[in-house]
Amino acid sequence: MKARIGIINVSDRASQGIYEDIPGKEVVRLLNEYLTSEWEPEYAVIPDEQGQISAKLIEMADQKGCCLIVTTGGTGPAHRDVTPEATVAVCHKMLPGFGEAMRAESLKIVPTAILSRQVAGLRNQSLIINLPGKPKAIKECLDVVFPAIPYCIDLLEGPHLETNPSVMKAFRPKAK
Repeated sequence: MKARIGIINVSDRASQGIYEDIPGKEVVRLLNEYLTSEWEPEYAVIPDEQGQISAKLIEMADQKGCCLIVTTGGTGPAHRDVTPEATVAVCHKMLPGFGEAMRAESLKIVPTAILSRQVAGLRNQSLIINLPGKPKAIKECLDVVFPAIPYCIDLLEGPHLETNPSVMKAFRPKAK
């Protein structure tokens, strides 16, 4: 079964065509690098509007059947940064370790990492993860949390994601 993965770039300017959608393309590049399993993207570029973000997350989780949904952007303290609020609104279970790990890793690089508000949570059988909007920060954050993602998808009874161990080693506990 081919995994379906949602990628949402949350950006007022990219959604209007003012900026190129570089963050979303970076997520696709990284997933192609990490995964050896077949997967297909469900892709969107939308403005920083909480209602639109929540609606797109619900659509990707409930109608499109995405096992993983990754957002980029909208995680800072600015007035229009509402991606975490939209994510919390649609998730039935939050996974705070993802945000904690990403901020801890980013804090090794920039002191402003403490301003980041990324969250992760579950909506039915979908894992939703917020990433920052800068490509360099996207890679730094996704590198630190991705080892746990395939096992999380397993626990949700989603498709089995295999990674390229020379690039990204997924961690799955050994069966007893």
